[in-house]
Parts: sequence; C-alpha cells; structure tokens
Amino acid sequence: MNLTDQEPAKIEAQLSFPPLDESLYKLGPEDAAFFKKLTGIKDDVTLKQHILDIQAKAYKVAPYGCIYIFAFARRRLSGLPGYQQVLRLGRERENPILLDIGCCFGNDIREAALDGFPAARVIGSDLHPELWNLGHELFKSSPETFPAHFVGGDAFHPEMLAVAPPASVQTTEAPSPDLNNLTSLNPLRGCVSAIHAASFFHLFKEDKQLHMARALAGLLSAEPGSVILGAHAGAQEKGVINEVYKGLEVEMFVHSAESWNAMWDGEVFKKGTVKVEAELKEVPLRGEDDQSYLTFFWSVTRL
Repeated sequence: MNLTDQEPAKIEAQLSFPPLDESLYKLGPEDAAFFKKLTGIKDDVTLKQHILDIQAKAYKVAPYGCIYIFAFARRRLSGLPGYQQVLRLGRERENPILLDIGCCFGNDIREAALDGFPAARVIGSDLHPELWNLGHELFKSSPETFPAHFVGGDAFHPEMLAVAPPASVQTTEAPSPDLNNLTSLNPLRGCVSAIHAASFFHLFKEDKQLHMARALAGLLSAEPGSVILGAHAGAQEKGVINEVYKGLEVEMFVHSAESWNAMWDGEVFKKGTVKVEAELKEVPLRGEDDQSYLTFFWSVTRL
C-alpha cells in the first residue's frame, strides 16, 4: 500500500493537525538506549534522522497527537506500576498472552519482549496495519526476528472485538487460541493475561470508553493476577477538557480517579472482583518544564 496516497485518518478528540515540528524531538537517556539497542544505530544524529523519517511516514497515515509530540519515542509500559506483574505473568503462567491495544509501532510490546515476555505470545492491535509495518522499519526487524502477532482493525466493530461478559473461573480452562491465525480479537475471549492500553481511552467519549472497557474485560482471563493497565489523560473531576499542547488542540472526555474506579469496579466487573489502582500525576510535555498535563497511571487486576 502506498503510504502517501491514502486519506489520513482522523480522531474526534483531536481538533488540530499541525505540521510536524522537529524541535519537539527529545530522547531521554533510557529511551535512547532502548532505540539504540533494538535498531543497532549508535550515533545520536543518525538515530534522530531515522526516527524523524519514520515519524513523517506515519503522520501521513495517521496524524495523531502521539506521533506529533513523539510520544511513541518514550518508553511507557515499563513506567507503569503493574509492569513487573506483566513480566511475572509472562514467566509463570502457562500460555501467557499480552495484548497491546492501539499499539502503533509496537514499542511497548517490544520492550516487554526485551524484558522477557515471550515474543511469540504477544499481540499488537491497531486500526492501521501500516503503523505496525512501519514499526518493523523503525526497529529494523522482521516477522522472523520479532515473532509477535498483529491484528488490525477497528476495535469498536463487533467483528473485530465484541462486548462479552467477563470470564468466570469456570472458563479458565478454555483452550489457548491459535495466535498464528488470528483475524480478530474475539477468539482471545477469556484468555488474555495482560492488556496494555496507553494513550487510548482518552481518544473516545464517555460512552465509548465504557464500551471499550467492557470489550477488553471480556478478553481478560479470570485467573487472579490478570491485569489491564495503561496511562492516559485524566483530571481531578471527570468531564470534557480542551487543551492545546505545542499547537496540538484536543477536546477529550477524561475521568477522575473516583469515576475511573467506579467504572471498572461495579459497571464493567462485578463489584469486589477486581482491584483498581489509579494515580493522577503531572507529566512534563516531552521533558519541557513550561508545559505539563495530568496523566492517569492505572491498573485493573482480577482478584
């Protein structure tokens, strides 16, 4: 597919689509080490140009804010409180599965694989398969050298991901699905050990966030310790916010810690069957001290 000829995708939470700004590129020491290790590019200038080239291709496919502000160049999964639990599931659970919903280039699951989660038990999913393919270009990998799986499609379409009740203990013995031939996420129902959703929920209005939470809950294994975790914009009180970050205007529905907890523990899952942790932190925008945004770091764990 020609990446330059197709109609760029839009998201309703994003109101502006500014031209790319190279000055926003800032790679921290740990992020730089991660990219250098996986790409084999040791020179900082060469690495920067490589990342800028991939960013430009991706922005033509999907001019998303996370691509514009280089959020894809920041290690996110390993910074979440539940990350060690994810790695433990990868080590200790029989046939573990890690799903990254809205995976973009697949950075986060590559990090998990690097830290020991079996790459062949990892699945990325995104609306745009082109971004997954660009991930191979970004990290100079191939399906052979990085054998994770990818399922492309609209997660709000029932043929891709239908809402189903959370799995019960009685369904934990269901056979593990064949990850090599997935065409949707539905065969994963009740089988996923860990689900990562970063910079994802805040893209949607309140009713769609609840819908997606219910859909993902149906995929999660009922085994204690199974976890859904992520990070996204939040606020002290739930509601719609309108913000401008470096020329990028967004209008998003965001939860408070209280409303986020109540949604998962009571609406999505039967009350008392999960532990919800949600911490609201002020995060600098790409390492700058002149602008920051409130971000939820959260996890939902089956008890």
